[in-house]
Amino acid sequence: MKRVQFTNASLPYLLLLPQLAIIVIFFYWPSAQAIQSSFYLEDPFGFGSTFVGMENYTDVLGSNEYASIARFTIAFTLLVTFLSLSIALLLAVKADAVLKGSSTYKTLLMWVYAVAPPVAGLMGVMFFDMHIGPFLKVAAFFGWDFKIGLNYFDTAFAMVVIAVWKQIPYNFIFFLSGLQAIPKSVREASMIDCRSGFRRFWSIILPLLAPTAFFLLIINMTYSLFDTFGIVDVVVKDKAANNPITLVYKVYMDGFRGGDLGGSSAQSVILMLVVFVLTIFQFRFIERRVHYG
Repeated sequence: MKRVQFTNASLPYLLLLPQLAIIVIFFYWPSAQAIQSSFYLEDPFGFGSTFVGMENYTDVLGSNEYASIARFTIAFTLLVTFLSLSIALLLAVKADAVLKGSSTYKTLLMWVYAVAPPVAGLMGVMFFDMHIGPFLKVAAFFGWDFKIGLNYFDTAFAMVVIAVWKQIPYNFIFFLSGLQAIPKSVREASMIDCRSGFRRFWSIILPLLAPTAFFLLIINMTYSLFDTFGIVDVVVKDKAANNPITLVYKVYMDGFRGGDLGGSSAQSVILMLVVFVLTIFQFRFIERRVHYG
């Protein structure tokens, strides 16, 4: 393999400078500011700050409300990730078997991903609306008095459904691309070795999709933790006291609504550490089971 060499030793650093500047300005600098603010009691009007050490962290970790929100965030993340991946994989397998109309099928599913999270949240709220929502008629048929924004479980159910609906097309495209990249010879050999379709998919096809599935696992967990902020914001309508919210939305409520900049900074640092530990766990333990062809 021919190696690329630069005549000027500083040229590679100049080429990397724009990207490094973006990372420093939009990631490292805000992270450093958040860590610094987490040790202070900030005046909401910007007139000063008082050093309080670890008090913000102890208040957050000792709060029953924060523990309840953390439990809901874990359940929400696991549900959205599992349902988004499993439904998208099922649709991709079915679409891969379609000989005619597959392009139309893919296009219709991909349209949903073009919808921004707040818009998806608004569309979902209309779907679950107590006056015009079509889902309420279906729920009422089974005796379910569905009340979004008033009942904790009903609101959580709506959040999960909207978040899953929003993410399925993204997963679908990647899974379908992975399925279509499997050589035809491998598929024919698997049909000879395994007569059972389920066993053939589980033992041959799914391991070949492992790199794609691992990538989507990370993307979907990040989406569930952070990118669903717009959906949660539209669904709860600033009535967080009576509705389930995620940890990211809790940071927003305390920092921008409540004026507790120090407490919200501590929460963001805790969330950053959780994501860091989760990323290490994924790459150290889960990736070992992934075989790249």
